[in-house]
Amino acid sequence: MNSSGVKTDLEAKNFSISLGGKEILREVSFSIRRGEYVAIVGPNGAGKTTLLKCFDRLLTGGTGELEIEGMEHNRFRQKDLARLVAYVPQADSRMIPFSVEQFLLMCRYPHLSPFSPASKKDRQAVSEAMERTNTAEFAGRRISTLSGGERQKVYIAAALAQGAHIWLLDEPTTFLDYNRQNEILALMASVNKEIGVTILAVAHDLNHAVLETDRVVALKEGRVVFNGTPAEIMKAEALERIYDTPLLLVDHPLEKISMIVPGTSRRD
Repeated sequence: MNSSGVKTDLEAKNFSISLGGKEILREVSFSIRRGEYVAIVGPNGAGKTTLLKCFDRLLTGGTGELEIEGMEHNRFRQKDLARLVAYVPQADSRMIPFSVEQFLLMCRYPHLSPFSPASKKDRQAVSEAMERTNTAEFAGRRISTLSGGERQKVYIAAALAQGAHIWLLDEPTTFLDYNRQNEILALMASVNKEIGVTILAVAHDLNHAVLETDRVVALKEGRVVFNGTPAEIMKAEALERIYDTPLLLVDHPLEKISMIVPGTSRRD
């Protein structure tokens, strides 16, 4: 909880980590309030995915501190951490040899005792997750048979079934067509606004990020180089400082914010 009485779900305090002898994150500091929706942006190789994996302990080590609800994240038992934090990967082509329903029931593990079968409460949680994400029709299908967009919705259903109120999403709309992107973004917005899930999402598409989120954190070469509102980052000077290239901006026709549009090398 910060000085104004608002609960803080995630906080990095001068956090640094090296992997394979290379420093990936350098003295990263920022915090995320309960119920906030924050995007992490920045150039390729800036350390965005590494930061998510460190918060969820998929990667360990480093110096400084990462805190979950005000407690150093390494002090949590894994099951206790999983009750609070869910990691949602990209909708890649990994082979998961389970049906959707089996996979979602497995995601209830933080609430199960060892070797205990799924309870009525667990099955209800899975059913509600499938209903919210419109994935009930896939319940009996193997995840490997689903399209990228269908698989991403299942991963979001898994986070719902897990019952965590802090979500870490790694580029959730990558590789998806416009229709599926809009579906996933709408799902994320609904769980944030209607359920109060705190979201920290790595975003490749800055235009989508600034339209959906409350705040944007930018990493560059492992350091935080911007932490502010969507409107503040969509300035030519701020973007060139982050991406080392001039970007063309135009006013959004419906929102009071600028958008990035492609430039061209063509000359008449």
